[in-house]
Amino acid sequence: MDYFLDPYRGYSNLDIGIEVVAVVFGLLSVYYARLAKIAVYPTGIISTSLYIYICLNAKLYADMGINAYFMVMSFYGWYVWLQEKPDEAAERLFCRLRRDEYPKLFAALLIAWAILAFVLVRFTDSDVPYIDATTTSLFFVGMYFMARKNLEHWWLWIIGDAISIPLYVYKGLGLTAFQYLVFLYLAIMGLKEWKATISSQSSN
Repeated sequence: MDYFLDPYRGYSNLDIGIEVVAVVFGLLSVYYARLAKIAVYPTGIISTSLYIYICLNAKLYADMGINAYFMVMSFYGWYVWLQEKPDEAAERLFCRLRRDEYPKLFAALLIAWAILAFVLVRFTDSDVPYIDATTTSLFFVGMYFMARKNLEHWWLWIIGDAISIPLYVYKGLGLTAFQYLVFLYLAIMGLKEWKATISSQSSN
C-alpha cells in the first residue's frame, strides 16, 4: 500500500484534490455510459479536462492529447444527444469485424503508434514515450471501432487499460491506476455482454 501512497507525500493538496475529482467523475462517466444516460457527457468533460492537466504534469503527453480529444468529443456527443428525437434512436446492431478488416485495424494501430512515438521522442521530454504512444494509439483506434459498434474495440480497451495500470503506478498516480483497474473490469464485462448480444442477434 505504501508503494501506491508514498508518491503523494510530495504532491500538493491541490494536485491530490484534482486527481481525486478526476477519478470520481471518470468513474461516474463510465457508470452513466453503461446506463445510456446523458450525464455521461458532462461528467466525462469534467474528468478529461482535469486529466489534461494531470497528464501534462506527469509528462504523459500523448495521454494528455487523447484526453483533450475525449473532451471535445464529449461536447459533440452532448450536443448530438440533445438534438436527437426519441423516434430517431434507431440503433445499429453490434457486429464483428470482417476478416478483411483486420489488416486495416493493425495498420491503423501501427501508423498511430509510429507517429505518436516519433513526436514524443523527438519533441518532448517524456520518459515513457513508447508506452505512452502505445496506450494512446490503442484508445484512439478503439474509439473509431467503438463508434462502428465493432466487438473488437473492447480488446483494444482491455489491452490499453491493462498497460495503463502499471504506467500510472510508475508515474505515482495510484488513484488513476485504480480507476483504470475499474475500467479494465468494465471492459471485460462489456466484451462478454457484446458477445452475448451478437449471439442473440444471430439467432433471431
